[in-house]
Amino acid sequence: MTSSDVRIVSPCGILGYGFPEESFNRAFEYNQKVHGIVVDAGSTDAGPHKLGAGVAIVSRRATKKDLDIIIKNGVPRDIPIVIGSAGGAGAKPHIEWTLDIIKEILAERSLTARIAVIWSDFTQEEIIKANHEGRINPLTPNIPALTDEVIQETNNIVAQMGHEPILEALENGADIVVCGRAYDPSPFAAVGIYHGKDSGLAYHLGKILECGALCAEPGTTKDCIVGTLKEDSFTVQSLNPIRKCSPISVSAHTFYEKEHPYILHGPGIILDLSQCEFTQVSDGVVEVKNSKLLKNDQYFIKLEGARKVAYRTFVIAGVRDPILVENIEEIEELVMEQVRDYYEDIPEEDYSIHFYNYGKNGVLGSRECAPFHGHEIGVMFEVVAKTQELANSICSSVRSTFLHYGYENRKSTAGNLAFPFAPSDVEFGPVYEFSLYHLMEITESPFVIEYL
Repeated sequence: MTSSDVRIVSPCGILGYGFPEESFNRAFEYNQKVHGIVVDAGSTDAGPHKLGAGVAIVSRRATKKDLDIIIKNGVPRDIPIVIGSAGGAGAKPHIEWTLDIIKEILAERSLTARIAVIWSDFTQEEIIKANHEGRINPLTPNIPALTDEVIQETNNIVAQMGHEPILEALENGADIVVCGRAYDPSPFAAVGIYHGKDSGLAYHLGKILECGALCAEPGTTKDCIVGTLKEDSFTVQSLNPIRKCSPISVSAHTFYEKEHPYILHGPGIILDLSQCEFTQVSDGVVEVKNSKLLKNDQYFIKLEGARKVAYRTFVIAGVRDPILVENIEEIEELVMEQVRDYYEDIPEEDYSIHFYNYGKNGVLGSRECAPFHGHEIGVMFEVVAKTQELANSICSSVRSTFLHYGYENRKSTAGNLAFPFAPSDVEFGPVYEFSLYHLMEITESPFVIEYL
């Protein structure tokens, strides 16, 4: 299928982040044709917990609010809706969670739609087999070698899909495409490629649109952007008049989350942006040319998997005593030593204690180079242990020891810590780590499409 100009609307950076409905509605003013409404719904930015625990990044209420605006406008107008990395991590529980919301909205609005679900899950057995065949490699050199034991302990294994299965779903007449874990630009690129546009331009536009209006000034992920694919270029424009795209803002966003300034690797693709030109063609509208897609003889997909490794309990408190603030790290070490002495019967490898002093060096820790200036700090300490009971017990001891620790020159024997909450100890629950963060070579698409 071909078309002259192809317009793709990105409502926001992640589904559930929220966006002004009036911005979204501007995409349809003057009966302008919209060829796709595409929204990314996931990320690994929140860490491995969402994938491991099978829970969403955002709330159900917020996701439904966003999806309701998208569906009530897209379905009656026959505009394909594509959701990438459904539910935050794109695994089976995240897709099922998203589907439940979609079906609820369709029923409430008396709408019907053909839904395509693209599953991105892998079994442990499939990954073990691929690993034995030598088709899996670490994404970066510092990732440990993958073993059968690690794979067997990993649940919710997914892989990032490229545009191909999404394109197939569009070609088969899907009104709503719900993708498992997807390479962020792929859902956007699929719409452009479906309409016969250059794949390099389509992928680069997807890279720009995936974060909503973050490529505009002032930038935000909580507003709408529209991209228009042409024969040899594309344009981007904010749908909110208070935001403007400029060559600097759009080119700067091209560098977003990249290890190389102009080479971008994705599933089966290499995007070369070294010759790109960014031109202001009108107020708030930027045109981009010369995005190139290079041939890749091997097709790799990125695997993501999380396993449960421990349990966490933490405490948040305030410290204002200038003597304690000045010597906080040394006193925390003494508190930790006293707790370890008390629990000398418990192997030290069964738990760990961590302190974070916000307002002093809570972000950079020992790498902080700026001198401290302030009269108070916020202290967070956590215990990560093999069981929740052990984490609770040791964290309780850290809290009580720290609260009453008699450090040198202390003038008051009252508590050292001010707790904003009661109870002070927060039982966080399971702790996950990315046990799979690897590339797997494939020769045919492993992604299964189901039509509902």
